[in-house]
Amino acid sequence: MHQPHAEPRRSIYYEYQVFEAWRPSLHPEEQHAPAVIAGAGPIGLVTALALAQQGVRCVVLEAERQVSEGSRAIAFTRRSMEILQQVGVAHCVTANGLPWSCGNSFYRGRRVFRMENPHDPDDRFSPLINIQQQYLEQYLVEACDAHPLVELRWGNKLLLVEQGASGAALQVDTAEGPYKLQADWLVAADGARSAVRAQMGLTLEGASYEGRFVIADIRVDLPLPTERLAFFDPDWNPGNTILMHREPHGLWRLDYQLPPGETPEDALRPASLKARIDAQLAMIGHAGAPWELDWCSVYSARALTLADYVHGRVLFVGDAAHLLPIFGVRGANTGFQDAQALAWRLALVAKGVAPVALLRSYSSERVGAAREIIDEAGKSTRFMTPPSRGFRLLRDAVLSLSLTQPFVGPLYHWRTSRPHEYGASPLNAVDDDSAAFAMGPGHGAPPRNVRLGDDEFLLDHVDHRFTLLFATEADLPRDLLVVVEELRADGLPLQVVAVGGSLQVSGADRTLPDPDGHVRDRYGLRCGSAYLLRPDQHVCARWTLLDPHRLRAALHAAAGLTTGATA
Repeated sequence: MHQPHAEPRRSIYYEYQVFEAWRPSLHPEEQHAPAVIAGAGPIGLVTALALAQQGVRCVVLEAERQVSEGSRAIAFTRRSMEILQQVGVAHCVTANGLPWSCGNSFYRGRRVFRMENPHDPDDRFSPLINIQQQYLEQYLVEACDAHPLVELRWGNKLLLVEQGASGAALQVDTAEGPYKLQADWLVAADGARSAVRAQMGLTLEGASYEGRFVIADIRVDLPLPTERLAFFDPDWNPGNTILMHREPHGLWRLDYQLPPGETPEDALRPASLKARIDAQLAMIGHAGAPWELDWCSVYSARALTLADYVHGRVLFVGDAAHLLPIFGVRGANTGFQDAQALAWRLALVAKGVAPVALLRSYSSERVGAAREIIDEAGKSTRFMTPPSRGFRLLRDAVLSLSLTQPFVGPLYHWRTSRPHEYGASPLNAVDDDSAAFAMGPGHGAPPRNVRLGDDEFLLDHVDHRFTLLFATEADLPRDLLVVVEELRADGLPLQVVAVGGSLQVSGADRTLPDPDGHVRDRYGLRCGSAYLLRPDQHVCARWTLLDPHRLRAALHAAAGLTTGATA
């Protein structure tokens, strides 16, 4: 029988809640769910909310009875915030997080590179925002609890998965003993040590780097801005790297690299932690500053992925699918994109609207993204933690030159996590006018947000449906309305957003006034032209002059209803 920890975890800033365990004795009927999600971390919870918002009932299994221990993922990108807005929790993060945009690299006491992430008035969210993972999980749990189609089962540990042609039979352990749960689909969001992945005998491909880092969260009063700080080859940790981030509630995250041969157990001894944290504070001019430890851990830089994220009725997201170096805040931010990319496809498949083969495009897009990230992250990781004498010589030469030669500064660039473009996706329209556009996001690109008013933006009006952005000031043409209704009758969720009308455009679900043409300029729209956005907001078609029949063809292709759309 599974007996998870029932005492609140210790923290100097976060009050842990122990949730009531879900008991099978109170639910004697046969257990079945269209979608079961293993893991109630941020990625699993976002997946559950996105599925539920699209009408799919979900059961989330979590072996523990509390949100995760320690701050873990703390830096979330603008694109992640747009995804969190889609599932209804971004406002909680912005109300309590610390926004930032700049990163600094230091060597021999001098700043040798400063990276500034772009931000303009059309962006609702800052380039990055820091908040501890416990808070994000709390906001997501509250959103799940408020949604009638999400059931969180705390204290439920997935033991066994047996697949069949129409679903997966699961054995789940609880404090009362095991029970059986039938799932049409199982989403493995159970993290880096995924039990589902291990049970299925699946192997991650890629590289594990030798460098180990300690994460230490301390409460300390430092008069420093909320910016990423990276220190190379400091006197107290020669040849290695230290990172610092400010967190809410007066905390700072320190990541410091361990010398070769030092074990995690030795690194986490109180005396070792104290000596190194004191040395780092002294190096930045705050020797003797009082501090208090909240949480610490050790991690290795890994760049690994499954070759396929779809295995029968089991689908992988987040760290269960890939392990990425933290340099560049990639882990959770990449996982959110997985969750968003999977949920809309799985919803269409689960409701019988789209064929199962549509899920192949999820795997091809996201495995491709992971491999791209691994290539980028490898460059950052080899600079932060040189894996060989040759790489160290090259890195040390850059460090030395950076003191007198500004041109080498960009070699410190840490290649921040970014939203991926699916330019080669089989879901993109093949006969649209994308090549004719001089402006705006192209095939497979994420959307561009646009400010509409003091606190109103374009993406506030883009939900979990396909969205047709149509530039018009006249009522929708009759032939377009007929095709839209036909598509909706086929079960395809589609909203029509008219851009440019000063009054409500008849036939459109909503009208966005664009008196100065700002939205149209950002998207390269003129009267009669249009964009089709997928439910994950990525562009799949655009036309200089919208034709209803080409709209039908594009939407069918994006939903995997035409030959070749799921390759």
